[in-house]
Amino acid sequence: MRRFSATLDPVPNPAPVTPDAPSLVRVPLLTQQWLDLAFIHWAVEPGVVAGLLPRGTVPDTHDGLTYVGLVAFRMHRVGWLGLPGVPYLGTFPETNVRLYSVDGHGRRGVVFRSMDASRLIPVVMGRVGFRLPYLWSRMSVRTAGDTVTYTSSRRWPGPRGARSLITVRTGERIEEPTGLEHFLTARWGMHNAFFGGSESPAYLPNDHPRWPLYRAELLTCEQDLVTAAGLPAPTDPPVSVLYSPGVPVRLGRPARPAGIPTP
Repeated sequence: MRRFSATLDPVPNPAPVTPDAPSLVRVPLLTQQWLDLAFIHWAVEPGVVAGLLPRGTVPDTHDGLTYVGLVAFRMHRVGWLGLPGVPYLGTFPETNVRLYSVDGHGRRGVVFRSMDASRLIPVVMGRVGFRLPYLWSRMSVRTAGDTVTYTSSRRWPGPRGARSLITVRTGERIEEPTGLEHFLTARWGMHNAFFGGSESPAYLPNDHPRWPLYRAELLTCEQDLVTAAGLPAPTDPPVSVLYSPGVPVRLGRPARPAGIPTP
């Protein structure tokens, strides 16, 4: 991944990175499970991605670098407002390209650049109702022994044909994740312009049990989702490849952040 330097305003008192949610979602807007996750990450200079984040946020960093994440998984039984999860429409493969952000409250989160999913109705609901960059794709997740293969091919809205083929081999359980591994996985919210209002993006919190993480070997990574999301193509191997069997998740309601002033 290309690296450029840039001067960015620091965030006052960013919240600490914690493996457990700093607060619980008492009344969830959504419940779901994230299963069979592959976390693949490349390091970049913050200036590479700063212009792709919502107003009022800046790149979150670890040891001076931020990260581009390619995360493939199975969404399972999405449920609304405490109702039971939906078995068909709420269950589908998904692959995300994401960045790491922090707002004026010091709240660390993620910003999704693309969210490929295989169910059209959830894609439309996510795009229209939440202004999230969901995209309809043909997708599969297949497990064979200790390997998991994720495929996707974009259908709508485009760029049509953007694709990924990812295979990881799971290794040993990580008993004590590193600071970087916590930074990349323990993200307790997202920043997005929910329900309009691009000038004042909101923060949607989540909580879930601590991640069970495993080392993983990246056997195949053929993809153009990163460039389709407006980012430079990776030129180096990823700095982190992890696998998790998954966690149950509760998502709260969007709350307006105290944004970082931007020109």
